[in-house]
Amino acid sequence: MKKILLLFVIVLFSNVLAQERPKLVVGIVVDQMKMEYLYRFSNDFSENGFKRLMNKGYTFHNMHYNYMPTYTAPGHASVYTGTTPSVHGIVSNEWFHRTLKKEVYCTDDATVTTLVPGTETEGKMSPRNLQSSTITDELKMATNFKGKVIGISIKDRGAILPAGHFADWAFWYTKTGEFISSSYYGTALPTWANDFNKEKNYSKYAEKGWGLLKAKETYNESLPDDNPYEGKLYKKTPFFPYNMKEMLDNNDAGVLRVSPYGNNLVVDFAKRAIEKESLGKDAITDFLAISFSSTDYIGHTFGPRSIEIQDTYLRLDETIADFLNYLDKTVGKNQYLVFLTADHAGAENVTYLKDNKYKVDNINYKNVESDLKEFSKATFGEDLLLKYDSFNVFFDKDLIKTKGLELSKVKQAFKDFLYTKEYVKRVFTEEEILASSGTDDLIDFVANGYDPTQNGELYFIYKPGYIEYMATGTSHGSPYSYDTHVPLLFYGWNIKKGESHDKKVITQIAPTVSQLLKITMPNSTKSEVLTEVFTKK
Repeated sequence: MKKILLLFVIVLFSNVLAQERPKLVVGIVVDQMKMEYLYRFSNDFSENGFKRLMNKGYTFHNMHYNYMPTYTAPGHASVYTGTTPSVHGIVSNEWFHRTLKKEVYCTDDATVTTLVPGTETEGKMSPRNLQSSTITDELKMATNFKGKVIGISIKDRGAILPAGHFADWAFWYTKTGEFISSSYYGTALPTWANDFNKEKNYSKYAEKGWGLLKAKETYNESLPDDNPYEGKLYKKTPFFPYNMKEMLDNNDAGVLRVSPYGNNLVVDFAKRAIEKESLGKDAITDFLAISFSSTDYIGHTFGPRSIEIQDTYLRLDETIADFLNYLDKTVGKNQYLVFLTADHAGAENVTYLKDNKYKVDNINYKNVESDLKEFSKATFGEDLLLKYDSFNVFFDKDLIKTKGLELSKVKQAFKDFLYTKEYVKRVFTEEEILASSGTDDLIDFVANGYDPTQNGELYFIYKPGYIEYMATGTSHGSPYSYDTHVPLLFYGWNIKKGESHDKKVITQIAPTVSQLLKITMPNSTKSEVLTEVFTKK
């Protein structure tokens, strides 16, 4: 009798412990997703994808980024570290590094090698440039490295940065059609990953072609097909249907990135990882970090008002519905926790705005640099510009010293010159940025994204609506709401139904997830949490 009672107590205690944390956390980042898409396309979504997350989970309608530049790598890093680029060090996707005086890519690592032959340039990647710990890192330590962490994305940075320093694996897609990884994570790809790659799943999607998911009249929330604000897809007229097989034959498997099927490939690979790595199969919490990159490629190419972007989100809605059903069956309902957000949003196409009488313009970054160089030569008799890169102005301080010039006066002269440009809203010196007091929103955005060991001596902001991009498609990077306003949805384990319209910031996600899991927060987080999700069902 005592043995039976003891067994009962052990089982009961085990169940209680199991409820302390979910079996699996799934972090989803949708690249370049505007919160507005959840509203605009709502009537055409099913009840089982985005609407399931919103109607049965907790929706933060007014979530924003709190720094610039609003790019992919800083976005993923900030979501998972709970801090901004000024602290975690990922100040852009690629940038001119002030101290090293050379271009740096966010996940480049010359000390590692690819695990897939033929992908050398795409495979030498790791999280070593990330200076802060992530939620995923803290989960690894909280479980004595027994909980598994895997990151998966089409983009290397979308897989590597969320998975953190201690990840079991990060996998990303290449132009060969394979998901690869680097020697940072192991000596060889897992057998199941090799098997997946051998199946050439990208080919089956290319064979389908990309036609409209629904009847054409469904897409009345978008501009007409082949409108003047869309770019071409691999030199093809932007008009449905797209012959993906022909594009694949004439290029490489990278063409799947600029189609909704990139998202399908990510989920297919994620399911295989869950199955073969036994994610969510015991009481020790695992973490799967997924990033959907195709939305960004398509947004850049076609713009936010295109039928292509709407069709992509309608298809992603179905993909998410299928994935949630899969998690219900493999992990168990209410046994997993999901959060979904974006790494940034995106601007309206500038030409579209101009055609509708909004006085804005596209800016060619090459012209910005050449104008700065010409000004320098005309004013100082020398080209004092070391580099112009993503809103940053770097000076050749050695030359300035040699010429006997004062750096402060050079900065002021360039600052005055930039203010003569129609597209410039604000210009800040390094000293002004580092002395920001929290009373000026625009300088605060810059300060939160600024690292004095990496960024320039001057930093400027475009006026609203101006972007550095071509006439078609769109881009992002600014501190304005069209680039900062993203969704945040929590769903599943211990998450009640609800919604908030109060303004929140992206750096609140990581500490919130940490508190939900009862683990240490990432080491440089701002530690502000979203208290709304802590009231249990």
